[in-house]
Amino acid sequence: MEFVSRRATMMTQGAAMKEQPNRPTWSRQIEFTLAGIGCAVGLGNVWRFPYLCFRSGGGAFLVPYLFMLFVLGIPLLYMELTVGQYTRRGPVHALAIVCPLLKGVGMASVAISFIMCTYYNIVITWALYYLFSSFQAPLPWQNCNNTWNTANCTSHATNSSYSSTASQEFFKYKMLQQTSGVDETGTLRWELFLILLLAWILIYFCIFKGVKSTGKVVYFTALFPYVTLIALLINNAQLPGAVDGITFFIVPEWEKLLSVEVWVNAAAQIFNSIGIGFGSLLAMSSYNSFNNNVLKDTLTIAIINSLTSILAGFVIFSAFGYMSYLQGIPISDLAVDGPGLVYVVYPQAFASMPVSQLWAVLFFFMLLCLGLDSEFAMVEVMVTSLMDEFYQTLIAFFRRKELFVLAICGFAFLLGIPCVMQVGIYVFQLMDHYTAIVSIMFLAFFEVIAICWSYGAKRLSDNLEEMTGQRANIFFRVCWLVVAPVLITVILIFSIIQFKPARYEDYVFPPWAQGVGWVIALASIIWIPLGAIHTLWVLPGSFKQKLKLSIKPYALDEKSNAAYYERGGKNRDPDIAAISSSIDLAVNPPVEAKF
Repeated sequence: MEFVSRRATMMTQGAAMKEQPNRPTWSRQIEFTLAGIGCAVGLGNVWRFPYLCFRSGGGAFLVPYLFMLFVLGIPLLYMELTVGQYTRRGPVHALAIVCPLLKGVGMASVAISFIMCTYYNIVITWALYYLFSSFQAPLPWQNCNNTWNTANCTSHATNSSYSSTASQEFFKYKMLQQTSGVDETGTLRWELFLILLLAWILIYFCIFKGVKSTGKVVYFTALFPYVTLIALLINNAQLPGAVDGITFFIVPEWEKLLSVEVWVNAAAQIFNSIGIGFGSLLAMSSYNSFNNNVLKDTLTIAIINSLTSILAGFVIFSAFGYMSYLQGIPISDLAVDGPGLVYVVYPQAFASMPVSQLWAVLFFFMLLCLGLDSEFAMVEVMVTSLMDEFYQTLIAFFRRKELFVLAICGFAFLLGIPCVMQVGIYVFQLMDHYTAIVSIMFLAFFEVIAICWSYGAKRLSDNLEEMTGQRANIFFRVCWLVVAPVLITVILIFSIIQFKPARYEDYVFPPWAQGVGWVIALASIIWIPLGAIHTLWVLPGSFKQKLKLSIKPYALDEKSNAAYYERGGKNRDPDIAAISSSIDLAVNPPVEAKF
């Protein structure tokens, strides 16, 4: 009796999800898979993973990294894609459906994605600047005979703190023209301003038709980086010293595995690389066909993302070995984290390679493709969520969805202007530190609580059975219920204990700037308690009844329908009507379901 009732409820809810009108879908399922790969595979695979591997025991780091991939990355990605595909909603509505009390998690993921898209496009701007600068011989960062170079400039890598390389000075004094600190604003860098505008124009024309346009673009932007990475690896492997660099990268230091920090770094890298909590993949999966094989997409996206990181590590460290051979300095003095690796250290390697202009053009075009894919996904989160919530109002005002997308891109462009001023690198670093490092851990923790514990592994399995005919196996259910929540909690606690204020190289931000950083972090986190307060406010009954109802899936939709009927409304929205009927079935099963 209980099974039949549950099954009837599940099928009616599934029908409600399938019957949403005018919900576009990917033209071909491969388009979603490629878009998912493009979203997950970003610049962090190129500049973050190789550095972590080097710092955390070389080849030994692959042990915790692959372990975290299988017990954290794949299960949580499977969870997000299942929720997105089943609810056919963006993160705001999806979280409001599965756990109304924590619907603010969906709002927070939209906020964090939008904040990130405003400054992440700066990295694309830099890639375009370097790409345009690569069409000249010699490369402008190849020697010190330029107007922007200082007396301390040297054409070779050095471990001296009293000199700087030509590549460093091109990045700092030519492109950024950076000031001495965040207190000194400087002027607008008009070249970067115009390139930022170009970057947003590229983004707009790639996404303005929604999944119909993005689905076509990803055939190129998701696949081209692999062509470039393989070509670079083949070229680098033939250079003297390359084997030493690769050996440095993969030779394990097993004693490093005894450090808790190494395991936490592995989990954090998996987490941030795949993009759990950002809402991007959840939003894109909402455009899948209802019966799509979620597990196949999950495995494809997660495994290719990790293999790309490992491939990038071979490319980067083979070039480091070559530079070490040429300049006679240890590889350990070359390895750096963040943008400096791809915009300072690696361009140095091009300078002495045969056909240097060709490799520079290919490399920076690859960075452009990697950045565009991730940017598509972040902007799509905002567009999808607002269209889900305010479709009629937005269409009435903008007339066409394309104009609404243009408004979103234009607003994000304006917010990114401080990053193309001379103070821009400090603004970028401050926003990145408090958004990608601080906010995302809190967001991820509450998302796991909302979906894995409140909504529950049993309901997720029911949803999967309704969509694909197969329930989640015992491995995924254990990961959802126990492993993922525990690991996320450990990472969150460790991140709080080990928290360090934002800094850029040797520059430590002043207290007022750190305060601004916390405001940026709160701009996304604050939606979690605000969402909970709003849910408890609108639900009927005593506080205890409100609290009990707030963790019941579909409770807010049930309330919406009750309020609608009380007002005597007619011509109900078919989406709400369908969800309401599923709740009616759950509360009052039909006679045949009771027996």
